[in-house]
Parts: sequence; structure tokens; C-alpha cells
Amino acid sequence: MRVAGLLLAAGAGRRFGGPKALVRRGGALWVESARSALRDAGCAPVVVVLGAGADDVRARATLGDALVVENPAWATGMGSSLRAGLAALGTSADAVVVLPVDTPGVTVEAVRRFVVLASPGGLLRASYGGAPGHPVLLGREHWAAVSASATGDAGARDYLRAHGAVAVACEDVADGADVDRPEDLR
Repeated sequence: MRVAGLLLAAGAGRRFGGPKALVRRGGALWVESARSALRDAGCAPVVVVLGAGADDVRARATLGDALVVENPAWATGMGSSLRAGLAALGTSADAVVVLPVDTPGVTVEAVRRFVVLASPGGLLRASYGGAPGHPVLLGREHWAAVSASATGDAGARDYLRAHGAVAVACEDVADGADVDRPEDLR
């Protein structure tokens, strides 16, 4: 099973005060840590979608062998970044684990759960205390429909709900909180 990683890191981070890809915590940029979590869990290739601050991210981040894709429509929301990342994958994987850069508490162990469960027809979503979160796994059979339905900042949320994504409990190995503002950091 070929499982890719897709890191969505294109947002401007207006509520945070700047692109969250460039936030440094524990010595590493969030974009570096999230890319490493995907890679270290066994995802290959790893696609990193950039937008706001793309030149700064390229200049400051060490992204190794990740395929970096720039989303010129990043300002329209996460949906356009999801579409750009899926398009960049082409036929290189049977499934993809999707992770937004603003979930710095997602660990290698959490991502690995999705890699192990991957299938071309898989549709999985992390669960934290019963609440949906990230990462998300999209089997290849869903990519075209997800791309067609991904709009604004909802990404694949409506598709996952409508098609019965299976919840994968991750609260024992990760913190899936989205960090929108500096005060959200724990």
C-alpha cells in the first residue's frame, strides 16, 4: 500500500499574526515538524502545499525530500490547497494522510494509525474525545469527489460527514487541537 502525506500549510494565519507554517516551537518550524510526522510515520511522498509567505517558508524551512507545491488560490481557503495537493499526487499513492500545519500536537504515532489502516477505499478521520479532528485519510477512490466538493475553509469536512468517515481514536497519543491564535497554545 502506497500512502502519501499531504501537509496543508498555505494559510496567512491572520488570527495568529502570520503564517503558521513559520511558527517555531521546540526548535523547529511547525511546517518542519508536521512534515517530519508524516514522513516518520511512513508516508511517501510527502506533499507540502504553501501559499501565504511561500518564499519565506522556502527560505527558512528544511523540508528535505518533500514535494513543495504552491497554491496561487490559497486566499480562497483550505479547499483549494487540498485540491492542489491531491492534483500534485497524481497516481503516486493509493491513499493520502492529510494534516493541516496548525495541529502541532499531532504525533507520528497518530499518523501511523492511519498509514496502517490505509486502503484505496478508506475514509478515516481522527477523533479526540469523540470530536472529529486530524489527521484524515482519503483513499484514492475518494480523491476526485473530495476535490470536486472541497471549497472554502471546510476542506473535506462535508464529504467526510456525508460519506461516513470512520473515526480513529487518537487522544491517547496526540492532541488534535487546531491552533488559531497564540493563546490557543497549551
